[in-house]
Amino acid sequence: MTKFLFLGLLRDKQKSLFPIIIVSVGVVLTTWLYSWMLGVFNEVIEGNARFNNGHLKVTTIAYNEISSQIPNDLCLTEVDKLLETLRAEHKEYEWTPRIKFGGMIDVPDETGETRAQAPIIGFAADLRSEFSKENERLQISKALVKGKFPSQSNEIVISDVLADNLEINIGDVATLIGVSANGGMAIHNFVVSGTVQFGMTALDRGALIADIGDVQYAMDMENAAGEILGFLKNGMFNEELATSNKEIFNKNHSDAGDEFSPLMVTLLDQEGLGDYLIYAKSAGGIIVSIFVFAMSIVLWNTGLMSGIRRYGEVGVRLAMGETKGHIYKSMLVESVLIGLVGSFIGSMIGVAVSFYFQEYGIDISSTFKNSTLMVNDVIRAKVTAGSYYIGFIPGVLAMLFGTAISGIGIFRRQTATLFKELEV
Repeated sequence: MTKFLFLGLLRDKQKSLFPIIIVSVGVVLTTWLYSWMLGVFNEVIEGNARFNNGHLKVTTIAYNEISSQIPNDLCLTEVDKLLETLRAEHKEYEWTPRIKFGGMIDVPDETGETRAQAPIIGFAADLRSEFSKENERLQISKALVKGKFPSQSNEIVISDVLADNLEINIGDVATLIGVSANGGMAIHNFVVSGTVQFGMTALDRGALIADIGDVQYAMDMENAAGEILGFLKNGMFNEELATSNKEIFNKNHSDAGDEFSPLMVTLLDQEGLGDYLIYAKSAGGIIVSIFVFAMSIVLWNTGLMSGIRRYGEVGVRLAMGETKGHIYKSMLVESVLIGLVGSFIGSMIGVAVSFYFQEYGIDISSTFKNSTLMVNDVIRAKVTAGSYYIGFIPGVLAMLFGTAISGIGIFRRQTATLFKELEV
């Protein structure tokens, strides 16, 4: 029976062509929007994880409460012992110390007098250790515009925009002026080895990246760090595993009565990213629901128009003794077949469009011009396994609902009027 109905749809383009086009267009939009939103959410989550939050983060309790102020006077001490503990108890993660700091960069002229100054946001990471993956994680070498990676003591890289604004050349000396962990003035000379552009407005305005050993010396933080970040070795955030590790660590090592006691938090505990991820998970359902509703209305109207055109056909089938229920069921089967065909075509086109935007993306730098979020200026779609089937949900359901609603008119047909209709 299904094969018979399918062949009938192929032969009668009036019944199938327009609904298939409508379904395909809706599925293309659903698939593309789903992949696009996944790309946006993934970029925000992963960008903030790499530069700011890690998949797990360990700080002191006091530091965590006011972390947005970068209070390095509340930093972790005896970091080497804490790292040994973390690496022994949570081997599925890669642990690395970081120091975030703010301050001023001062550029002297030939006589040693200040030629230019600008505020900076600084990142200190383990750049020179043999087994460190911080260069790969922060993509410093990939982001280099001029110069080289800071491989020697007291070498730094700064944002290319900042270098242009201050007219800094590769090899120039730049003085960091900040606050030490003891509350005093921290002044230290660095050599600019390169400039970088990450494609993130928040960083490209004025970032300075140095090796953590140099910054520890400059800011009186020997064997100390503002935070220790943990990254799953497979590179993908796992909410359940992160929550489990956090609970175990805090139970064994954190003391609520000691503000300098270490505290572990997950990526989702920071900067409202938990709420953001919840929204991300529900976004696909929201998109599908909207398109099911909208497409059902469109296909309901399509079904009504089709029903009017098919009055003669329905009348003949009723006159030949076919029951109204059987006609209604056959129309529902036809709608499912049309939905499947339209969804297949739309999904293939939608995935192709999504792959294009995954490769080239859209520049949204103007949107995040004054933002502090670590978001790439170019946002790309993200094609996943769900992208291939998400469109079938609205595609099939909308067509089925539309036909189910419009097909109710079959039960209102009066057999007594059939001959009058057939004469026409």
